[in-house]
Amino acid sequence: MNLSLYLLTVLIWGTTWIALKLQLGEVAIPVSIAYRFALAALVLFAILLLSGRLQPMNRRGQLICLAQGLCLFCINFMCFYTASQWIPSGLVAVIFSTATLWNALNARIFMGRRIAANVLAGGALGMFGLALLFWPQLAGHEASRESLIGLGLALIGTLCFSAGNLLSSLQQQAGLRPLTTNAWGMFYGALLLVGYCLVSGIPFTFENSPRYIGTLLYLAIPGSVIGFTAYLTLVGRLGPERAAYCTVLFPVVALNISVFVEGYQWTLPALLGLVLVMLGNVLVFRQPRSVVSPQADRA
Repeated sequence: MNLSLYLLTVLIWGTTWIALKLQLGEVAIPVSIAYRFALAALVLFAILLLSGRLQPMNRRGQLICLAQGLCLFCINFMCFYTASQWIPSGLVAVIFSTATLWNALNARIFMGRRIAANVLAGGALGMFGLALLFWPQLAGHEASRESLIGLGLALIGTLCFSAGNLLSSLQQQAGLRPLTTNAWGMFYGALLLVGYCLVSGIPFTFENSPRYIGTLLYLAIPGSVIGFTAYLTLVGRLGPERAAYCTVLFPVVALNISVFVEGYQWTLPALLGLVLVMLGNVLVFRQPRSVVSPQADRA
């Protein structure tokens, strides 16, 4: 089950980067994100109500869902959509993949969890591999004012993503399943974005092109309903530190799509980087060997 959820998350979220890029255009960024999560919340609530699986939630649970909506389904995507206007999508993906380390550090600080040595080693190896994968973009990218703002926004978005992971972990510890908390979180996220648009005077336009409608449906259903449910289920089963390592693999999927869509060409450093990312993946999921005491061994 863990492997299936992991692969499903990687395959879906590895392809949403291109869909996200294609959505940029006539419709304002916060409006597009509001459409996405309003539709995703509607689908989730319909599924839960029709199947009788919508869990009751107390005030504390609703407040955490509100915070989760703000971090995971609002600020996070506002930052990444905006950053994608100023820096290459590959560079955004590299920054987002640091969620592995942020989750481990935040879980240590806020939840008192010990950071396993294999998680740190695997995350570091994966980050080095990603640096090789995206070295041409990193080396050739000029540090303009806009690019620095984009880097900062991408980092803030990653931190918000990590915070949302921990909030989901808290909800699951209280017995609330990701389907229910995601439905409420996406509803609150869309509501906050609508409020922001109304206060800011941003018009609610809509683009009738097949490209926009297609990317909206893909981002809302597979990208949000299925992707976030699979990923946050992993957070509950594996912990935020291990679950977040699949974010390291998103750029690998995106690169393979770019070969056909954007004419990306593999290089020797890129192939070496891919190997290091996969080795890091093995390290993160390696179970530490238990130490058997001499007394137990004699027994």
